[in-house]
Amino acid sequence: GVSFCLFETFKARLKAWHSVETEGDLGVAWRLSAGAVAGLLAQSATYPLDIVRRRMQVHPEIYRHEAHALASILRQEGLRGWYKGLSMNWIKGPVAVGISFTVNDFLRDFVANL
Repeated sequence: GVSFCLFETFKARLKAWHSVETEGDLGVAWRLSAGAVAGLLAQSATYPLDIVRRRMQVHPEIYRHEAHALASILRQEGLRGWYKGLSMNWIKGPVAVGISFTVNDFLRDFVANL
């Protein structure tokens, strides 16, 4: 959701910045970059929710609900607790999102032109 919205926004900005008429005129490198940045930002923004989901799956007896988990982690571990492990996801996430969105764009264009 968030990453797709950001990807489309970045593509529109790149399209205007490069003064091209269609998204198809944007190069592969620009699409990959837009996808990578979109993935990085979206993943960073939503990562605390991933932490909560994982913690609630592993220790369902500790947390009553999502808000309780967020508050407990913040109180016990500080803001760092919400972002444990994010640096590893910064390595794999943007690459995967960039490739996925770029391939999706090319396939969508291909099918539309059949």
